[in-house]
Amino acid sequence: MKTIRCKSYGPPSNLVLEEVDALKAGPGQVLVAVKACGLNFPDTLIIRGLYQIKPDLPFTPGSDIAGVVKEIGEGVNHIAVGQEVFGFVPYGGLAEEVVVPKNACFPKPPQMDFETAASFLMAYGTSFHALRDRGRLKKGETLLVLGASGGVGLAAVELGKLMGATVIAAASNNEKLELCKKYGADITLNYATMDLKSAVKELTEGKGVDVVYDPVGGSFSEAALRGTAWNGRYLVVGFAAGEIPRIPLNLPLLKGVSLVGVFWGNFAVKEPQRNTANSVQLMQWHAEGKLKPHIHKVYDLKDTPKALEEMMARRVMGKLVVTV
Repeated sequence: MKTIRCKSYGPPSNLVLEEVDALKAGPGQVLVAVKACGLNFPDTLIIRGLYQIKPDLPFTPGSDIAGVVKEIGEGVNHIAVGQEVFGFVPYGGLAEEVVVPKNACFPKPPQMDFETAASFLMAYGTSFHALRDRGRLKKGETLLVLGASGGVGLAAVELGKLMGATVIAAASNNEKLELCKKYGADITLNYATMDLKSAVKELTEGKGVDVVYDPVGGSFSEAALRGTAWNGRYLVVGFAAGEIPRIPLNLPLLKGVSLVGVFWGNFAVKEPQRNTANSVQLMQWHAEGKLKPHIHKVYDLKDTPKALEEMMARRVMGKLVVTV
C-alpha cells in the first residue's frame, strides 16, 4: 500500500510517499481502506518530534480518517466488511490502509461524504469535550475562542453558540473573523490590531469571560487569562503559536479561575463510553444540520507536505483534507 512516511523528524518537506506492506486487522481492530484523512495541527508537531506522542521512526502521520472496512478482527461486532466508516488513530491515517481500534471506529452517517467525515471527529470531539466536560459551559455564559478560524477553533465557535453561549471569536485578520461570524460568533476581535485584555474587558463591561478556549498558547494566553471573570475556566487546548506560555500562578488565585487541561485523545482512550456518547450527540447535531465542518482545501495524498506547510504558515481556515 502507498503511505506518507516520516523517516526523520523535521519539516513537511522531509515526508516521502512510498509503498509498504499491507496491513492486517488484529483482535479488536478494524482494517479500513482510507478514502480521506483530515489534517490537524498535531500532525505538524508529531513529524517534528514536538507532540506528546512520539512514535518510533519511520511512521505514518494522520489521525482523522474515513473510508471503507476491508477486514475486521476478533471481537468486532458493530462494524461489517464493506461498511463506510470514520474514526481516529494516534497516527497512521495518511495511507491507503489503516488499522483502527474498534472503539474509535464508527459507521459513517449517510449524509456525510468522506471528506466531511474525515474533518469531523477530532475537531468537534476536542471542542465538545473541552466545552462540555472540561469547561462546563452553560447557557447564557460568555465564551472567548482564540484561534477561532482554525479547525478546532471554528468548531468551538459553532458548538459554543449551539450550547447557548455568547461567543467572542478572536483571530488574526478580518477575513478569518468574517468566517467566524458565519459560524455563529456574536462578537469578533482582531488580536493583531487590538489589545486582547482591554478589548475583552470592554466587550464584557468589565465582567470578563466565563470560559476561554485556547488552542494557540504563546503571547495571547496571559492576556486572555487576565480577561476572565470570577470563577472562570481557562481551557488549555494546544500551542499552535509554537510557544508554551508561562502563566503567573497568582492570576488563577486572585481571579478564582480554574486552569483546565484538554487532551481529547487521552479522554477517548481512557473514557470510551463518555466519548462515544459525545460522538453520538455530535453526529445527531450534524444530521440535523446544526454542525457543518468548513473545508478549506482538499489535497491528493502525494501533496501532503504542501498541505502541512499551508497549515504551519497559518493560511488555513477550518480544515484541510487529503484524499487517498
